[in-house]
Amino acid sequence: MTDLIWLTNDHLSAAINPFGAELTHLRDADGAELMTDADPAFWPKHAPVLFPVIGMTHSGTIRVDGRDYPMSKHGFARDRMFAVVEQDATSVVFALAADAETQASYPFDFEVRLHFALDGATLRVTATIVNRDPDRPLLAQFGFHPAFAWPLPYGAPRSDHRIVFDRDEPGRLREIAPDGLIAAATADSPLEGRTLHLADALFAHDALVWDPVESDAVTYGGATGGRLRVQFPNTPALGIWTKPGAAFLCIEPWHGIADPEGFAGEFRDKPGVFEVAPGGEKRIMMNVTVEPR
Repeated sequence: MTDLIWLTNDHLSAAINPFGAELTHLRDADGAELMTDADPAFWPKHAPVLFPVIGMTHSGTIRVDGRDYPMSKHGFARDRMFAVVEQDATSVVFALAADAETQASYPFDFEVRLHFALDGATLRVTATIVNRDPDRPLLAQFGFHPAFAWPLPYGAPRSDHRIVFDRDEPGRLREIAPDGLIAAATADSPLEGRTLHLADALFAHDALVWDPVESDAVTYGGATGGRLRVQFPNTPALGIWTKPGAAFLCIEPWHGIADPEGFAGEFRDKPGVFEVAPGGEKRIMMNVTVEPR
């Protein structure tokens, strides 16, 4: 078992697993756990890193320059060991670089760095996707997938929890088909104003997907007690997901979505794929702040 790397300050503690650079624990100043219990009866993950794809791909492949490459759901980063390249008491940087194994399914020369830092009552996570090829653009998707405790440990019942969006969200939601692809149909928004009142029935058919999402932050928690504020300033889509009955809720900022049903085109045309110029880099951020009880 890989040893977790712990970060601590006066307000928070966080533990990250180098396998997948996966946030595993986030605790407040009193030691209350804010992350999932990872019950294997529901979902044994905590906060996988989604790279270089989000969701399912058509036939389990991506097509780059006319050639098909095998690609698993949510990509391979979550199942790879990251190197620790910097570390102190309140921050750590992990890195994953292209190798022969990644090239077999994703023919790009990349490095992904994940920087976790505690700043007061905020955990700041910055992903930097680096294109190491001096001549060829890099194509990718990237997403965060943190699973927070539902209910949070602040006394409000599970049924009282809600998510409040920072802005109006007038659009319809994407629907996920039984095969995990994005369906052609869209769904009515379940929001009441800017508020999503959480209930298991919302997730009977998989995640709720806002694409695009107008907000760049949401607040999660009960009507009373402490809450979490999740900021995502540069991701254009948001997924919210759980398995009915589970003790977690995922708030997932995404740059990209699964393949639409019937899509069999080039990877560059998959919705939400971004391009990193030769020798360039792209940063994608998520901040999680524990707000007072």
